[in-house]
Order: sequence, then C-alpha cells, then structure tokens
Amino acid sequence: MSYQNFYFLGIGGIGMSALARFFRAKGFDVAGYDRTRSDLTQQLEKEGIAIHYEDEVSLIPTLFKQPDNTLVVYTPAVPADHSERLFFERHGFKLLKRAQVLGEITRQQRGICIAGTHGKTTTSTMTAHLLKESHVDCNAFLGGISKNYTTNLLLSQKSDYVVIEADEYDRSFHQLTPYMAVITAADPDHLDIYGTPEAFRESFEHFTSLVREGGYLIVKKGADLTPRVHSSVKCYTYAVDQDADFKATNMRISNGEIIFDFHTPTEEIHNIRLGVPVPVNVENGTAAMALAWLAGATAEELKAGMASFKGIHRRFDIQYKSDKLVFIDDYAHHPTELKTSISSIKKVYGERKVCGIFQPHLYTRTRDFAEGFAEALSLLDEVILLDIYPAREQPIPGVTSQIIFDRITTKKKTLCTKQELLSILAKKKNFDVLATFGAGDIDRLLPDIKQLLEERK
Repeated sequence: MSYQNFYFLGIGGIGMSALARFFRAKGFDVAGYDRTRSDLTQQLEKEGIAIHYEDEVSLIPTLFKQPDNTLVVYTPAVPADHSERLFFERHGFKLLKRAQVLGEITRQQRGICIAGTHGKTTTSTMTAHLLKESHVDCNAFLGGISKNYTTNLLLSQKSDYVVIEADEYDRSFHQLTPYMAVITAADPDHLDIYGTPEAFRESFEHFTSLVREGGYLIVKKGADLTPRVHSSVKCYTYAVDQDADFKATNMRISNGEIIFDFHTPTEEIHNIRLGVPVPVNVENGTAAMALAWLAGATAEELKAGMASFKGIHRRFDIQYKSDKLVFIDDYAHHPTELKTSISSIKKVYGERKVCGIFQPHLYTRTRDFAEGFAEALSLLDEVILLDIYPAREQPIPGVTSQIIFDRITTKKKTLCTKQELLSILAKKKNFDVLATFGAGDIDRLLPDIKQLLEERK
C-alpha cells in the first residue's frame, strides 16, 4: 500500500489493534480514535501509537490530515454520522474497512483463514502457535490476546503464511482470499445483518468459493453447508470421535489432563496432551493441527505445540483457583458457545456446583435466541443474569433479559443489573465453581469478583 500514515477509527477493537500494530511494526506512522479507553488502547499508547477518546476532528494529529498519504481504516461499528468519519469522507481520504485491508494482505501472502460461528479465535490462535513452534513459522492477526505471546499480532521474517480470524459479521470474510480455510461451524448468528438462517449459511458457502486455486478447505463434519470451491481446491473434513479426514479419537480426561490421538489422511499421532485441558479444545485443536500439518509441521512439532499452548485471554480463562473455589471467565455469547462452555466446565469439574453469570450481548441476538440461551443456562446449578449489553444497538421494545430469565428452568436464578452484581454475589456461598460469560463489558468486573472470592477464603 502506497501510504505512509494509517489512521484507525475504532482502534481499540481486537482486530483493529492488531492491524495498527502491524503497520506500526512495518515503520509507518499510526494513530487512531476509540470511544473507550481500555487496557488494550493503553498498551497501544505505550507502543507509541497516539490515541484520543472524543469524536473531535481537532484531535486528529495534523500528520494524519493529508489525504494523499493517509489511509483511514474503520470498523462497521463506527456510525455513518461520526464526525471524524464524515471529515475524512468529505476531504477526499481513502477509507477502507478492516476486512478490506486484511483481504489485501491475504492476496500478498498465503492466508490461513479460520471462519465459523464458534471456536474461530481459539482455533486461529492454536494454529498460529503450532506454526510458530514449528519450522514453518507464520504471521498472525488474532481475535484474542494469546497467553503465549501476550499480543494479538505475530510477525515472521521468513514465512509468508498469515493466520487470520475470518469474521462473518457484516460479511467481512468475503473480502479475504484464503490459501487455506477452516469452517468450524455455520450455526445462524447475526440475523440483524443476514435476516434469515438461510442467508447466513449462504454467506459461508460464498466464503468457500474464495479459496484460491490449488488451496485447501477443511470443514467440520456435519456443518450444514455445501462448499462451492474451485476444482483444484482440496477439501477435507474434521471431527472428534467420528469418521473424518482429520479426527481426534481415544480422548482421556483424568487428573486435570486431557490426552487424545490425532489421525491425518496418512499418519496417526498418539498421546497428544492439551496445554489447556478443556474438552472443546480437542475439537479446536483437531482443526488447528490439520491446518498446521497441511502447512508442513511435523508430528513431533504438533505434539510439542499442543502441549505448550497456554490459551487466550477470555477463552475458558481461569482467573482464580484455590482448594475450594475456581473462577473462570469465558467470551461465550451465542447459545451454542454457552452450552459448549458450560458442558466443558461440568466435564472438567464433575459434581462440583457451578454458578454462572451471563451478560447477554445485543438486543437482536437476545430476541432471536432467547430460548437457546435459557436452555444452555439451565445446565448450571445457579444462574445470575445481567441486563443486555447493547453494543452498537438501540433498545427493542419488549426485548430485555427477562425473556431469557423466564425460560430458565434452574431453580436458583437471579436477575440483576451489573451495578448490583457484586453485592448479590457476596451473599451467595453455595457454589464451587464460578463462571462469567459474555462478549460485552463483563470482563471489567473480573478484578472485583476475584477480590471478593479471595476474601472468602
């Protein structure tokens, strides 16, 4: 790209911040705006990126007010009437969505793109780690903060592979040109964008058509879609304890460890140990190992990489652990993700009583999937349900957390605001495992919750 300056509208997003870091690492001048100061934006500032938090044109650094050498990158979450966005549009700047910039990167390098309603952040981070730990190496734009590398951007001086989380929101992943692609799931979501489950599924089918000639597509066995790949693209399936091209079998869970065997089309790799012993990571790991194996990683490199994987911030993230209590935080915000996460907790911790705190994300998602959320939350021994986190949306009449709450069958259930949570939680004693779920701002309460549990010793 023939620009010297890159300005980001919404720089604090997990995907935007990785791009900002990428251009900064390449020696370009980078600055940006975000609505909210966060740990991530403060880290970017420490790395030398200028950020401001008010929608005010006068705060844009002078260097970035030159349309000839400044590219503006924005997210779909930035509204059309945002004053800085309007300034750039009216003064002849080139504006690109984050996905368009990533798409250009996939055309310059060999993109390994992980798509799916669930599991894409873990799978992409696992894939990147496996390649980093092998002789293959890679670059990576991750949808979460890797605990192995404490960042969402990985760079390589020798590899032209680039691992990218392919986001289906706003059809962003249609901008990509993958060399390899995985689809972990195509369960309907974002119906505010797609309208119908059929349109959502069709979007994933279109994504498969974007895999470049001579590339690879790997789809979870049973995913409800029909690939539309070029005749030269090699297609594979993956699964756990099912017949598939890549599969995990013989899973053993004991003493806080998970061990399993991995089968490729031509070899078997026995006794793979999960560094993060969560049952769902066997499935995520199967997809990640399939990608890394196709890229050339050896059996021993795969085993070592899986064992040394430390996980991702906010993905089955253990915040606190004592002899009596465990506190886990998870990003789950779709009914299937929630059910999978709760089921994993139940498998790992057996008969121990689990209390879950859930913050619904978006009015439309709550409206469309209230029954599914209630079914998943009913697996818990106790439920604390918070108000909806609106994110980019305006309220919808009649849509509140109450429509989930009324359907939950667990007898011990509480509906409260975020402000009331700590005082309510302080009175509850009858649980062994506490879990927080949601994609909103519930993570900002984690330090206070952790302190409350530590004081309960």
